[in-house]
Amino acid sequence: MISLTVTAVVFGVVFLAELPDKTALAGLVLGTRYRASYVFAGVAAAFALHVALAVAAGSVLTLLPQQIVQALTGVLFLGGAAVLLLRKGEDEEEVRKPENQSFWKVSGAGFMLILVAEFGDLTQIMTANLAARYDDPLSVGLGAVLALWAVAGLGIVGGKALMKKVPLRLITQIAALVMLALGVGSLWEAVTG
Repeated sequence: MISLTVTAVVFGVVFLAELPDKTALAGLVLGTRYRASYVFAGVAAAFALHVALAVAAGSVLTLLPQQIVQALTGVLFLGGAAVLLLRKGEDEEEVRKPENQSFWKVSGAGFMLILVAEFGDLTQIMTANLAARYDDPLSVGLGAVLALWAVAGLGIVGGKALMKKVPLRLITQIAALVMLALGVGSLWEAVTG
């Protein structure tokens, strides 16, 4: 059974955290050079793989005593908030151009770019934390993958327009505040539970 509340919370947190990330910019670069649907197919497949790995890791954490899991996720959320608030703007990464515009070349380039760039990334760690916190792998996985796909779609199709309207710094600050609240809440539950 999927919890819409958990899915919505995970979607919001992961979406806000991923918007200012380098992958939104990489998607924008790929989307301006190649057919958007081909780019999205590769990027979406890579994000789905990352979420599956993160949810599996988070599910393993649920085997630990609940107080330890709460304390660990609280500290990791606070660390994630600090990373978001302290990191400087990231430059666009150089993207190698596939020799032709075929589906497999373009989607493969998008898949490999995201697979490498996002491994161990903040949102992957955050997804594992959320899976451990809620002990609801399907809801967390669905929320995370939909958020990552939404950011990828925005980056590929309309990233330039969005970044002109909404300051990246504001998006980063909102994501950091949400993570800070989740971190404090988890630590509170660990101490009082």
